[in-house]
Amino acid sequence: MGVRRWRLLPVLLLVAAALIACAPSDQGSDPDPDQVDSTAAPRLGACRVLTPEDVQQPSNATRTVDCARAHTAQTYAVGSLPAKYHDVAWDSRDLGRFAYKTCGTKFQRFLGADESMVMRAMVSWAWFRPSQKAWEKGARWYRCDIVGGGDQSTSYADLPGTAEGLLAQRETDQWMVCAVGPTVAGSKKVPCSATHQWRAVTSIKLGEPGDTYPGDRLVQARTRDYCSDS
Repeated sequence: MGVRRWRLLPVLLLVAAALIACAPSDQGSDPDPDQVDSTAAPRLGACRVLTPEDVQQPSNATRTVDCARAHTAQTYAVGSLPAKYHDVAWDSRDLGRFAYKTCGTKFQRFLGADESMVMRAMVSWAWFRPSQKAWEKGARWYRCDIVGGGDQSTSYADLPGTAEGLLAQRETDQWMVCAVGPTVAGSKKVPCSATHQWRAVTSIKLGEPGDTYPGDRLVQARTRDYCSDS
């Protein structure tokens, strides 16, 4: 029995090593070895099965899938970072500000909707930069993905074969925000194609990202007037 135990030990060690190798990395679930730490720019239009946990990571190497199959994300913009960002730190906040403006603008255009409609949609966007190792090797690209959910989503909905023009279609209730609950504050967000008690019909922009908060009283007054007029 002692001999058998010692013969099994190398096998068990190999199994443990294999399990560690297959564990999700900080570059997304089900990573593609060819994409991990890759310096090559991602493919525009590629589809993936991303989770909210994947979106929390600054880099992503989740393997792509055929867009005809179930997927929760699609790459709608890829590009090279402007030269002024080439020497900044990998985790610089300047990159986040660039992505907010660039991916946000392209997101609205990709969906075929105005800003108000995009703000009331059940879909959102995420951006990724090269991994830290790829950054050190000179990679300077960005990737913008549309995902089938928002900041509070615990899972994402499957997207159509292509999400381009998603909100330009006549029937968009599946992708618009409604809510279930006795009050707006305590409600649960659902697609407007589901049974609901509340529907978001318009939105108001109170300032730009860099503006200081105008204060509760002014926000309430502006919002009340705007919503009542709408």
